[in-house]
Parts: sequence; C-alpha cells; structure tokens
Amino acid sequence: MDFTLTPEQQLLRDGLTKFLGARYDLNTSREAAKVGAGWQPEIWRAFAEDLGVIGACLPESVGGADGGPEELMVVTEALGYALVVEPFVDSVVLGARLLERTKHERALAVAEKIAEGAALSALATVEDGSGGLLNHVGTRAERDGNGWILNGTKAVVTTAPIADHLLISARTSGDVRDRDGVSLFLVDLGDAGPDGLTMHAVRTIDDRRAADLEFTDLRLDADALIGPEGDALPLLEQAWDEATAAVVSEAVGAMRKVFTDTVEYAKQRQQFGQAIGSFQALQHRMVDMYIELEQAVAAQYFAVLTLDAAPTERAAAVSAAKATVSRAARFIGQNAVQLHGGMGMTEELAIGHFFRRLTAIEYEFGSADAHLARYAATTRG
Repeated sequence: MDFTLTPEQQLLRDGLTKFLGARYDLNTSREAAKVGAGWQPEIWRAFAEDLGVIGACLPESVGGADGGPEELMVVTEALGYALVVEPFVDSVVLGARLLERTKHERALAVAEKIAEGAALSALATVEDGSGGLLNHVGTRAERDGNGWILNGTKAVVTTAPIADHLLISARTSGDVRDRDGVSLFLVDLGDAGPDGLTMHAVRTIDDRRAADLEFTDLRLDADALIGPEGDALPLLEQAWDEATAAVVSEAVGAMRKVFTDTVEYAKQRQQFGQAIGSFQALQHRMVDMYIELEQAVAAQYFAVLTLDAAPTERAAAVSAAKATVSRAARFIGQNAVQLHGGMGMTEELAIGHFFRRLTAIEYEFGSADAHLARYAATTRG
C-alpha cells in the first residue's frame, strides 16, 4: 500500500486546514450547535464554493471532482482536528455518495444539490433493538396505487432536524431480519415536513442535532423509491462502511489535536515547582497515548485503502479499524482529561469538547464489541 499523498491531495489537506485554522472558531461553532441553527450554513457554503471540499469526495456525475477514499480520509481527518460540527459524513458519505449509486434521476438531482452546498441530507436506517444491523428493518412500505405508505420508526437519526432530505430504509417484503426485501426511499422535508412524519429532536452529547422518527401512514409518490426494490441492502452496507471509515479518520484527527494539546499543557502546567511533563509517570502515560494514536493511524489507512475491495474484505478491514479506534478514542480522551485535571471537563477548555466527541465516536456506527464480532464473522474460515 502507498501511504503517500499526491500533490493534489496535499493541496486539499493544506487548503482545508488553513481555512479551518483561520475561520472555524470553536466557541462560535459550539454556540451555533447549542442555541443556534445547529450548524453554520456559511461555513458549509464555503466548503462547497470556496474550497471544493464537498465535491472533492463525490463523482463527476453529480458535479464532484471524482475523489475516492484517500480524499475522503484527508478531508475527514482535517474536520476531526478542528472539531467541525457540520454534517459532512451524513450529507456527503451517507447522502450524496449513496444517492449517486442508486442511479435514480431524482436521487442524482439531490446529490447535485448537496455537492453545490445547497442541501443537507440524513440517512434514517437504524431502529430500536436492531443492534446496529442494517438488515434489521421493521419499518414497512406498502404499495398504495402508484405510490407507497410508510409505517414504522427510526432511532437517533443524526442531522435529521436540519436536513432538507431524508433517506429511509423500509421493508417492502420479507421478515424483520431478512437480507432481501429492504428498499430505500427519498423524502423531501420542506419547511414543515410531510404529513405522517413525527420528529422528536434532541441534541447529542457531542453537540450534534438528531431525532427519533415516527412514520404513520406517510404517503410517498412512486418516484420516492430509489434504487432496486427489495435489494437496497448492499448499497446501504457500502455507504455504512464508508461512513465508518470516515468517522475513523475524523477520530484520528481529533486524537491528534487532543494529544498535541495535552503534551503542550504538560510542558506549561507547574506543580511542585516544575512542569508536570517532567514527571516520569506522566511521561509514560503520554507515551501510551502516542502508541494508541499510531495504532489508530495504521488502522485508519487499512480501512480507507480497502474501501474499494470486495464486500467481505471491506467489512473486515473497516470493523478492525473501528474496534481499534474505539479503544484508542476512549484511552486518549480519558487520559487527556485526567492530565488536564478538573478543568478538562469544562465548557471553556477545548479538551472537554473533544472528549465528548471522542466518546460519541466510540459507539457511533457500532461499538468495539460489535465490530469485533463482525470481524470474527467475516474472517471465519
């Protein structure tokens, strides 16, 4: 495997890093997340129009630059380092990239809007009691003349409260855990949302907007069905693995920042007349953090550079990476807070915000235990 970035990828990384360093203020972003719109639309437009960051990870067919897994890694790691709250993974990876693969006319039009920075999307697929299994779909879609009627629920759909479009997995045939019979529907939310959709919005521990969704006789047109009827699961699994790899890269970026800030703090914080970084016990602790970070980086590359492989190989690599990063996120985050002392959990210090995001990432797209089980299942001879 070649781990060297191309000149174009280096420019993408450097341009985004410089932009975020100059224009992405942590306090402003947290204020927008807590009491504002939940995100900064002007930043999102700049991602699309000024930097081309959104299009860099999308195919040319929807107005992108035809970037692949490496570009996705570069972008998401930089977003993690700056603790960006804007929904890149939800709208680009689980949104535009998934929409483009359906080759459906309406889906392609929405993907183009996302590439332009003019729309956000959210994927509603996880349900209570599913254990994160994408084939565990109890939401039902039944034909109604030329259209469809949806009934069911989805749990903790991130970005849903601020999204313009929903992608919903629903069962058009089969039983709850069957692999066949899962279909994908595209719903335009508009200003108030369609009749039959109830959204219970929440703010997550890491300052993101999410919602539990209820569908009660939600009526959809025939063209709301995108992709093959009853055979959407492979598309969903591919998008889910890509999103998991993207979050792994985001975590690496966040852990780099946390580790760097912790080392700098240890050099400055005085105790017993000397910097706490001079204490051997704390030096050992920071070395352990560094080792965890480097293992996470290796897992990140393994996952990203295997995204184009066969489904079983891809799943094994992604699950190995997610299990590794979930462990590293917990270790680095918790030790960073300990080394900072009580102030590490305050709102005023950046480390507390990074810790909450790393804690969420530990379980996002599946816990370490879930991915270890998946890895074992995919590699069993």
